[in-house]
Amino acid sequence: MEKKELYLVCPPEWHYELSVLIRQVYPFARIGEEPRENQEGIRVAEDGSRAWYFSADGRCLKESADEQPEHLTETVPAGDPGKNRAKRAVYQLLERPQPWGILTGVRPSKVAYRFLDEGKSVEEICRILETEYKLREDKARLAARVAEREHSLLADHRGTDVSIYIGIPFCPTRCSYCSFISNDKRAYDRWGDAYCDALEKESRASGPLVKGRRIQSFYMGGGTPTTLTAPQLRRILTAAEETFGLSSLREVTVEAGRPDTITGEKLQVLKDCHVDRLSVNPQTMHQETLDRIGRRHTAEQIFDAFRLARNAGFTDINMDFILGLPGEEPEQVAQSMEAVRFLRPENLTIHTLAVKRASVLNETGEIPDLVQEADRIEQMLSITAKTARDLGLEPYYMYRQKNMAGNFENVGYSLPGKECLYNIEIMEERQTILALGAGGITKVYYPEENRIERIANVKTPDEYVRRIDEMIERKREGGIRL
Repeated sequence: MEKKELYLVCPPEWHYELSVLIRQVYPFARIGEEPRENQEGIRVAEDGSRAWYFSADGRCLKESADEQPEHLTETVPAGDPGKNRAKRAVYQLLERPQPWGILTGVRPSKVAYRFLDEGKSVEEICRILETEYKLREDKARLAARVAEREHSLLADHRGTDVSIYIGIPFCPTRCSYCSFISNDKRAYDRWGDAYCDALEKESRASGPLVKGRRIQSFYMGGGTPTTLTAPQLRRILTAAEETFGLSSLREVTVEAGRPDTITGEKLQVLKDCHVDRLSVNPQTMHQETLDRIGRRHTAEQIFDAFRLARNAGFTDINMDFILGLPGEEPEQVAQSMEAVRFLRPENLTIHTLAVKRASVLNETGEIPDLVQEADRIEQMLSITAKTARDLGLEPYYMYRQKNMAGNFENVGYSLPGKECLYNIEIMEERQTILALGAGGITKVYYPEENRIERIANVKTPDEYVRRIDEMIERKREGGIRL
């Protein structure tokens, strides 16, 4: 993969988003703010209307001008009319169309959602996204559809609502693509019981902080929560029930992502503790790929775990898959989707591989060419989208990440009425998320000002255990309470 070095000269407040745009074509580019000797680069006009591309010897190789059409003036963010013009000008210089055009944020549906709030129709929104933001037609329609569904699901939303997140930072093994806060079994064996002590303490101490607010949803993620023993799960969920009243919430989700951690005893604990939505996340049903990415379980165990969950009475099950895993071709994705058709989960989440700095893939240098992968990933996305349609699953939330294969997206599909409310809330950022556990980031939402303040917990389980009183005090000082 080409590791280009460029310089970018532009107003400082534009530099980050323009750099992200450039990295959609050169994912691992090093981008400086001033030219060095024999270095190529881009210079953007102060008003954002024009960009020039200079060769290493200082010659102007290409020039782009992109004046904004008058009829779209109202779509430019207030107070920042130049940035979008600059992004379009740089986008033209790159000469490599991207499915999401000049959008660089992780939440493309938020743009469409804002236009819905302003009273625009879906057709108007699609036109704006295609013309102003350069989205490909199918992506503009996907963003508009997702935003429309989110808008409907959040019809009774209140800015003072709260959702609860609990993080369990343990997994049986670490997958090669993973960059989440997760520690393998050795860390769990050492810190598991002490971690549960600290988490129960933080949970009970946090109850008064959200007293008087409507709690909508509860989500236990990780890591893999079902790495914990059945008694540990019962203990943590019982504390959450006594503190937050899980039995009265709209949804209670637990990720049981690794099938080799799922047992009948643990599933019974989850049912007893009011969990009504479960994730069984294989990422692929192809055994060679499972072995290659470090998941120490078989494809058959995925079927077994799913059947166990059904037999335990779970009627809302999600399955996650990742497209672009090393060595996988569309044929393997089609094989995975045949299993989905057989199992018929109520939710299907399709991720496109994103290579993160903290992942084993990045550390070992086994990085796929994320740009050249576009055609292959497109085929895979078509296979998964057709599977979702055939099963009656509709897109309801989406997000993007840096360094994604083909610069595509992650999409959550569900049957109507089976959407995960927490997923929507975490994307739209219109309510407070109270996050407990190592690596948790609480987001305090102030509806009057439409802003969010973040309160982070420490990331490692040992630090979390040692500093639990500090984590509790951070939230008290952060002003979560009404």
